[in-house]
Amino acid sequence: MSDIQIMKATSELSRTDQIGAIKVRLGVRRNQYTVKPGLYALGVPDPSSPVLVTANYKLSFDTLRSHLKGLDLWIMVLDTKGINVWCAAGKGTFGTNELVRRIKATRLEEVVIHHNLILPQLGAPGVKGFEVTKATGFKVVYGPIRAADIPAYLANGMQATDEMRKVTFTLKERLMVVPVEIHYAIKLLPALFVLLLLFNIIKPTQTGFENGMAWALILKVSFFQLIPHAVAFLLGTIGIAALLPYIPGKSFSLKGVLLGALWALFVVRYATVFSYPDSHLVVWAHGLIAATITSFFSLNFTGSTTFTSPSGVQKETVIAIPIMAITTLCGVAMLVIFKIQR
Repeated sequence: MSDIQIMKATSELSRTDQIGAIKVRLGVRRNQYTVKPGLYALGVPDPSSPVLVTANYKLSFDTLRSHLKGLDLWIMVLDTKGINVWCAAGKGTFGTNELVRRIKATRLEEVVIHHNLILPQLGAPGVKGFEVTKATGFKVVYGPIRAADIPAYLANGMQATDEMRKVTFTLKERLMVVPVEIHYAIKLLPALFVLLLLFNIIKPTQTGFENGMAWALILKVSFFQLIPHAVAFLLGTIGIAALLPYIPGKSFSLKGVLLGALWALFVVRYATVFSYPDSHLVVWAHGLIAATITSFFSLNFTGSTTFTSPSGVQKETVIAIPIMAITTLCGVAMLVIFKIQR
């Protein structure tokens, strides 16, 4: 066994690990946050020690090992291309073929004397246990939902309680995924601000533009007109996360429409606050676009919860995205018509 490559892992997270976790939750280099696939020794495991299986997304790996203080066991890391267990199971990278390949590559049968693999329960959609057993002789057992429950699960003879099997999506858990969504959403605001600038430069409508280009005024007006759309971004990220259980319907995009529509009505009612010209066409156009923005980012939220399935996400996306494209084009068309009519 001396020539078998076994890497060392600890249950202690370094400051670098903690900073990395913060950065990745903010969306910084998320796709490059990985660990090397293979077999890791945590503590001082022996041939009878349990074997846990996880993804090579470093946040998943770090979360797992941080809850295993004082335990001696093996951790097999699959090459999931830097994707967490649940998403990788849906994509197939946390799957039967990769698990079989990794068992053989690490020569696991020479490391342990038992034939049990403990997989995270959320990895079940990607793995066919009977095929793994047929190909390698190892039996697949599904552990608890949360890494924090693994010590109790092992102490209980690898028996999970009902509570360990329960998937939750509490307010805290929902808000945990918000920063990365905001990271991606906020990149679009500068582009939208530029479009508003162009809209206000062409045939200016505000008082003060008559005697030439008043750039300070153009910037001010464009900034105020951007506010409803910036709020729409926040509603589609923070708002949908906080209010998810209380908004009617099962469709995330529809929940976003309802939330966005309420905000759009507010924008229409108080249009002058946001420096929109005295035109129902312009005001309703911006309201329509704002509601669409909220719906779009609400739809993105489907990928953050285990309450949706890959097929359900795909079905909703196929229906919702074309509708969002149409409503956005309608809003833009209304703005163009307004300019042409002047």
